[in-house]
Amino acid sequence: MYALYEDAGKFHAGRVMSETDSSLQIELGSGKRAKVKAANVLLRFASPEPEALIASATAIAADIDLDLAWEFAPEGDFAFAQLAKDYFGESTGTAQQAAALFGLFGAPHYFRRLGKGNFKKAPEETVKAALLGIERKKQIAAQVDAWASELAAGTCPAPVREQLYRILFKPDKNAPEYKAVVDAARRTGRPPLELLKAAGAIDSPYEFHWRRFLFENFPRGTGFAPVELPTVKEELPLATAQAFSIDDSATTEIDDALSVQGLGSGRITLGIHIAAPALAIAPQSGVDRIARDRLSTVYIPGHKLTMLPDAVVDAFTLEEGRESPVVSLYVTIDEATLATLASETKIERVLIAANLRHDKLDSEINEATLAAGLPASVPFAPELTFLHGLARHLKAGREVVRGKPENFNRPDYAFRVATTDGAAIVGDERVEIVPRQRGSPLDLIVAESMILANSTWGGFIAACGVPAIYRSQASLAPGVKVRMGLRPGPHAGMGVAQYAWATSPLRRYVDLVNQWQLIACARHGKTAALAAPFRANDVNLHAIVSDFDSAYAEYNGFQGAIERYWALRSLLQDDVGELDAATMKDGLVRAETLPLVFRAAGAEPLPRGARVRVRLGAADLLTLDLNASVIARLDTATTGASGDVAAAAAAAAEDDEPAAGPLTIAVDVADSEGPASPPVAESAAA
Repeated sequence: MYALYEDAGKFHAGRVMSETDSSLQIELGSGKRAKVKAANVLLRFASPEPEALIASATAIAADIDLDLAWEFAPEGDFAFAQLAKDYFGESTGTAQQAAALFGLFGAPHYFRRLGKGNFKKAPEETVKAALLGIERKKQIAAQVDAWASELAAGTCPAPVREQLYRILFKPDKNAPEYKAVVDAARRTGRPPLELLKAAGAIDSPYEFHWRRFLFENFPRGTGFAPVELPTVKEELPLATAQAFSIDDSATTEIDDALSVQGLGSGRITLGIHIAAPALAIAPQSGVDRIARDRLSTVYIPGHKLTMLPDAVVDAFTLEEGRESPVVSLYVTIDEATLATLASETKIERVLIAANLRHDKLDSEINEATLAAGLPASVPFAPELTFLHGLARHLKAGREVVRGKPENFNRPDYAFRVATTDGAAIVGDERVEIVPRQRGSPLDLIVAESMILANSTWGGFIAACGVPAIYRSQASLAPGVKVRMGLRPGPHAGMGVAQYAWATSPLRRYVDLVNQWQLIACARHGKTAALAAPFRANDVNLHAIVSDFDSAYAEYNGFQGAIERYWALRSLLQDDVGELDAATMKDGLVRAETLPLVFRAAGAEPLPRGARVRVRLGAADLLTLDLNASVIARLDTATTGASGDVAAAAAAAAEDDEPAAGPLTIAVDVADSEGPASPPVAESAAA
């Protein structure tokens, strides 16, 4: 005697070895024995053999007309054997009964399972809806198959192209476009990105990087919602000082300026004047929500996405000829010793006498011309001369606290993309990458002034008992990173007791928040905690820190990727086949004349800082990968390097970031799923 039973949704049949009132011992064709509850046994039979029965019943079940079976089925509950008799006739055999069981069980949209071989007809409306769903699935499956075939053949269907970034970076694994890419990747054995590239889905590598960034960070677009332009309602006093800013010519968000009064008197008053949008932008206002959402201006070569709408930037930028609202830090300095004697914070207006530009003055203002005496033709020559001496003094003082000199061996770079005014960058323009040595006199003046302001104001806010957002670094030990938090603490990298970003409120949301707190301190002093927008342990401050950290890292990562794109582009446009580099670690090298770190075969055994000649291979603008190999060592391989070798070694050790490796796309084919060159002073004071 044989028995057919159901277990966990599957049917099995075997020989009955023994039986009690509640269970049977059944031996399957594999020889395995199973203890089966009597209630789970659905059919007993003497012939044919179990394996033959299941094979025959499965074949018959595939031919059952389910529409007809549904019509024949009784209205109430019924057993599969009853339906078999109605469907196949009075001569129904064991195979037909088993076929009816298999057919009913496999069509839940027609028949509801009641257990123990019993079923009930589904309502007609349910059947119709289910059949429509099944038909849709068939059509989608056919469409997926067709799209996958096109992709495998090297053509990208329009719907897949339209969903490109969602498929690669935030996939809906149930979407047919995603399933088509997964299927095509399986068929061809190619990674999804390579597959899509070969199929022509990616027209421009530059556009791919740009649109990927927008997709992930600006899903609602880069435009601004209409907002009312905020204005300063109060009448502010006009400062006696005349201020000047120092920025690159491309800078429009000018949020810091300097003034010097009292030259030759023995007591100098240094003014550090910061644009004051916080005087007009109210927390939780429309403009604040825009800034809170963006958190920072995004800089890339030839383009930027500002944190604030253009009209707001225009209203508060420190433009030449304006009397602009500012928060000013006045520092009294002994002219002979350069010692700081006192400081004071004021909320006022200041006349911006000039917007000085790095790119127009760097050749005239350098160490040599400062030592010889700046000519009268240089604007603010006496003030700049004093500020340079003060900056060197402030830097030396920080380095004493820091415990070692700051290293400026590696240059910054300016990227100049040749575009027509107003034209969008497409990525095939000619690019010029110009090195600019870090720590140049104008850089140093601005950097040290901003460090002085941020550290002084950080201490002032803390003394008033008001929370702010600080940057701190416990030590210069390897692995100790700069962190953001709500408590003041030493910044070992800067060599200051505390450091709060407050000098770029037009570009960074943290600075705008700190400016609100600073204004409360300037107005109310020790009672400022009652008037400041943010109180101690404010959950909003914690959220701002977390969100800003994440966004700023994302923006800086994108900036680095696009700068790498243009560096690779420059190699291709100039047909560069070889270049000089300094070795880093793990086979990485840093180009000497470009902001480019990459892996070079043959660099692994060389010591860090060794100068090498590298032959360049293929550069992929999509993955940002560069093939290269070392062909010669340029320095002397001796212990105790000196000169250029020592400088290269210091630079390699000072800044050992990894190369931007190949772009990886996390598409699971096994399962159907800062800114760029802000003003250099901002970079130096970061």
